[in-house]
Amino acid sequence: MASPLPSSHRSQRAFYVLAVTATVALAIGVFGGLNVGAEEATRVPAPAVDEASVGPGKSETAVFAGGCFWGVQGVFQHVQGVNNAVSGYTGGAQDDAHYERVGTGTTGHAESVQVTFDPNKVSYGKLLQIYFSVAHNPTELNFQGPDSGTQYRSTIFPMTDEQAKVAKAYVAQLNGARVFSDPVVTTVEPGKTFYPAENYHQNFLTLNPTYPYIAINDLPKIENLKRLFPENYRAEPVLVPVTKASN
Repeated sequence: MASPLPSSHRSQRAFYVLAVTATVALAIGVFGGLNVGAEEATRVPAPAVDEASVGPGKSETAVFAGGCFWGVQGVFQHVQGVNNAVSGYTGGAQDDAHYERVGTGTTGHAESVQVTFDPNKVSYGKLLQIYFSVAHNPTELNFQGPDSGTQYRSTIFPMTDEQAKVAKAYVAQLNGARVFSDPVVTTVEPGKTFYPAENYHQNFLTLNPTYPYIAINDLPKIENLKRLFPENYRAEPVLVPVTKASN
C-alpha cells in the first residue's frame, strides 16, 4: 500500500483523521469490509438533455469538482467507458495549481477530476447522473463532509459549449423536479483550465483503502456506485499511470 500524504501535506485533514480513527476501527474491524453510509445516496433521474451521439473511436474529456478529489476520482475510475480519471485543480491560475496553495481557499481553484471517456460507452449525461447521485452532495456548495472552503465547491467545468448546455439544463431539471430536499447549488464554470495534481494524490482511494478519511467518506461512494449503477460499474478501477520522476 502506498503511504498516505507526506508529512508536509497532512495538516488539512490531520485533525479529522484523528477524530474518526476510533470510529473506523469499529466500523471495519481489523482490515474488514466497509459499507458505511452506503444507503444514503439515491439514483437521480437521467438528464432529459444529453450530448449528441458521436462516431466510433472518439474520446472526450469532462471535469467535475465535488469536495475532496480522492473520492470523486475513485468513483469515476470504477465507471465503465472511462479511460482515465485524474485528480487536479481547476478554476485558477497555473502558478497556484499546487496542493498547499489551493488549500488556502484563495486561488479560485477547486479540487477536481478530469475524466477521459468513450462517449459511445458512457455518455456525458450518464457521467453527470453518477456525479449527482453518488460522487458528492450537490446541495452543499462550498463544503463536503469534513472539508470546507471554495476549493471544495460543487462545480461542473464544461469543456465544450454542448457540455455547458447539458449541465445547466440538468441542474434546472433536478431543481424543477425537487429531486433533493434542498436545492442543487452546483455551479457551472466554463472556460477553465485543468491542471493535474501531484503524484501522491493520484489513485489515492485505491492505494489507501484503510486510510480513515477514505474509509469514512469515500469507500461508501464506491458501494453506492455498485448498488445504484450496476450496469455502469467496473470492479477493477482504471488507474492513473504515474512515475517517480514527476511530482
